[in-house]
Amino acid sequence: MGIVTVVTNDGFLLPSAPNFRDLGGHRTKEGRTVRDGLLYRSDALHTLTEQERTTYDGFGIRQLIDLRSSHERDRLPDLIPDGAEYTAIGVQRTESAGANFIDLFGDPEQARIAFGDGAAEKYMYEVYRGLVTDTEALDGYRDLVERAAKGPTSLVFHCSAGKDRTGWGAAVLLTILGVDREVVVADYVVSNDRQEATDHWMRLLSQESGLPWEDIQPMTRVKPDYLNSAFALVDQEYGSFDAYVAGGLKLTGATIESLKARMLA
Repeated sequence: MGIVTVVTNDGFLLPSAPNFRDLGGHRTKEGRTVRDGLLYRSDALHTLTEQERTTYDGFGIRQLIDLRSSHERDRLPDLIPDGAEYTAIGVQRTESAGANFIDLFGDPEQARIAFGDGAAEKYMYEVYRGLVTDTEALDGYRDLVERAAKGPTSLVFHCSAGKDRTGWGAAVLLTILGVDREVVVADYVVSNDRQEATDHWMRLLSQESGLPWEDIQPMTRVKPDYLNSAFALVDQEYGSFDAYVAGGLKLTGATIESLKARMLA
């Protein structure tokens, strides 16, 4: 397996994937701690340098879960750590908000309708609605949790920017583990300091479509309100987060106990 690098959830571990970070270190409401070095979240993992590959391989990752769409995966395939299992898990329908949204920028008029004049923020709320309610999302996030509970570790899961699809996945995992909501939201907004790459290509899309940056900018950042709207929808649709886990994600008590036994110290 090689040398396993000791890391924390602070700092830029992989400069070419700035949103790669450890979910370890968070305290739960019961006074336990999420173990370091077992569960990582990230943005896209296709541009790592040779030096970063050495660091990447040193994390001891044995399972890579790709939450991107098939179009994203085909266009920019992941760099897979030595010895790791790769699994693609879709969490969005092809036609749902947020799936292959880049295609909309190919038509300036469609881009203006979809994202102009404040519509981008509304679009982001629809993305989070889909991540909570769509069948693909329920199946996908169930698979993510089950693989975290029972599959090889360490594990990294990611999407393109590592903030929305990955952000909800991290929120689900941390909440199941018993981390307080305030801490979950704080971890979520850390993504805002790690979006330089997203800004670069979104500015290119802004120029190509003719849309002002101010119209597109809400799509490049996370807001506590986005995540809180997802939790509120969970309560509205299922009555509680626990009911969402049991009735929506259909996770068994045994899986939850396995996850906690593995991830908590």
